[in-house]
Amino acid sequence: MTFRTAAAHKRYGGFVRVRSGRVNRLAVVLLRVSRRDLSCCLSALLLFCLGSVSYQLNGGSPKILLDVGYYIGRFADGYGSLAPRVLPFPSQVVYNRVGKCGSRTIVLLLRMLADRHQFTLVSSDIHNKTRLTKREQENLIQNISTTPQPFLYTRHVHFLNFSRFKTEEPVHINIIRDPISRFLSNYFFRRFGDWRGEENHVVRTPGMKEDERYLDINTCILESYPECTNPRLFYIIPYFCGQHPQCREPGLWALETAKQNVLDHYLLVGVLEELEDVLLLLERLLPHFFSDVLNIYRSPEYRKLGNLTGTVRKQSPNPEALRVLHQRMEYEYRFYQFIRAQFHQTKRKIGLKSGPQRLNIQEQTEDPLT
Repeated sequence: MTFRTAAAHKRYGGFVRVRSGRVNRLAVVLLRVSRRDLSCCLSALLLFCLGSVSYQLNGGSPKILLDVGYYIGRFADGYGSLAPRVLPFPSQVVYNRVGKCGSRTIVLLLRMLADRHQFTLVSSDIHNKTRLTKREQENLIQNISTTPQPFLYTRHVHFLNFSRFKTEEPVHINIIRDPISRFLSNYFFRRFGDWRGEENHVVRTPGMKEDERYLDINTCILESYPECTNPRLFYIIPYFCGQHPQCREPGLWALETAKQNVLDHYLLVGVLEELEDVLLLLERLLPHFFSDVLNIYRSPEYRKLGNLTGTVRKQSPNPEALRVLHQRMEYEYRFYQFIRAQFHQTKRKIGLKSGPQRLNIQEQTEDPLT
């Protein structure tokens, strides 16, 4: 029989106690791991069930699963990291051009720039559909977003809120002009056209009756013909307010909504009376699209083409008619002054110190207001 000394027994007992403690801690760890694994399994099962329900309800896989599958598939095919989905500069630009505010001038320049700088220019020829249904907005935004980048899309259309349809927001730009100047340009353009035809003017509204075509501008204003009163005079603000029906009602709500949209969504809104500074700012802010635009604008080749867009037979109303017109366009002028202030602030930030340029551009007209 073997006897252990007290010391040996103490050492042995201590050893047993140490081993017992380790076993107990290991059991606890295993128990905890088992609980965590169980939770993971239950979570995976729950996600699978939710995915199955979504598949049945929506007729297809949930978007997040499709996105994950897309990226995994791209990674597996390429055996490497994904290429960036966006270019390292603003590559999506939307110019929802306002009628009679220099848009034909800008579009003509853009056609020259697109060839030079290799970007996609989409210039819609739809002039008479600025207000869209929700489905039309969604379809148009989808079409714009799938254009090969870099692109610049331009059309006569009221502001489109891309974020409302969970689509990547493009860069927005625009140009406006003095509201009365814009109104007069449109008034005479609709009646007598411009210099782009073989004759000295092009008639844009062949169905217009003779008495309406030759209606004196002062008579139209002072006798409150529909063309010279609201809501027809409330024209610029809806281009920035958006697609809400209230945006077409002259009032403070539409004005403030338009101003907020400019602050939130527009990189630049210029004024036509300072067109050269507008072009210079566009060249500074969006060089991949507008680099060298000012030199092109000043070139003889462009001037020869640009001179064809001048409205013919344009007249100025008398002082009384101008006073009435200005009063009717109160909200339009409040918005115009806001835009001028923002534009001049941007000029100061960039470092431009040139004053307003009174170029001979008030005689230029672009696309008809319909």
